[in-house]
Amino acid sequence: MRRPAPAALLVVLLLAGCGSQTAPSESTPAATIPGPAAPRAEVWAVGDAATPGSAADRIGGLVRKSRPDLFLYLGDVYETGTRSDFRRWYHPRFGSLAGITMPTIGNHEWDNRFIGYYQYWAGRKGHPQPPWSKRTIAGWQILDLNSQAPHGPKSPQVTWLERTLAGAQGDCRIAFWHRPRYSEGAYGGAPDLEPLWNRLAGHASIVLSGHDHNLQRHRPQKGIAQYVVGAGGRGRYLLHGGPSTMVWGRDDINAALRILLKPGLALLEFRGPRGRVLDRSRVTCSPVGPALAGQ
Repeated sequence: MRRPAPAALLVVLLLAGCGSQTAPSESTPAATIPGPAAPRAEVWAVGDAATPGSAADRIGGLVRKSRPDLFLYLGDVYETGTRSDFRRWYHPRFGSLAGITMPTIGNHEWDNRFIGYYQYWAGRKGHPQPPWSKRTIAGWQILDLNSQAPHGPKSPQVTWLERTLAGAQGDCRIAFWHRPRYSEGAYGGAPDLEPLWNRLAGHASIVLSGHDHNLQRHRPQKGIAQYVVGAGGRGRYLLHGGPSTMVWGRDDINAALRILLKPGLALLEFRGPRGRVLDRSRVTCSPVGPALAGQ
């Protein structure tokens, strides 16, 4: 007989527009993450890398070898994000980084989120995985958002984001979710995510996404630069030509994104499977201020 989920987990899942399932009890390995005032932090991000094949193995090895301070997984555990898929495809590559990981959910694991995503992360972290969250590191606030959960203007997610940003200073913020708002890949952009983008305008400088299996860097829209890091090892999607907000892109190589954070500055590098730099960019920003030091 299935035991009922803890009350805290039920609240989290209801916020995500979900039901309830029992979370596993596996504990999370200890990890130390630099604090808000750290002089620097190395962050890596990639999506669509929890899939069969040696291409994803190489990207996983690249990220692990770098020993990041923080890892952002941009979603999609193939094929359908079940507990078995997490065990076979996600865990061997990135499970050792669980203590420093902020994940977001992708479309492939959304339907099975209660028996895959939420159970896996509750087990690895020792507490329920929230549908959206925040963390401050090296002078930057990281906002973990959810492109699969409701995100309309009056949704719980946008309401949470509005509260988080109310009275906030500066724009040294990185938000991430799975489906890109701006993309020149197979799926194109996602105008339905405009409520999230509009709330971030003036408060964030960078948005990271996966979903399109390629690499893209876009010029800022409303002050926010979209990076697409979906070439984690799944079959790649071609980029489209024509007028675009994209200023750099590749659809012929797998890669992850390395981000060196310093107060007021982010240095971003797309790196191929052997660590070669494919593209380098920098983003400057206004500090988020001491009010967020504990968040």
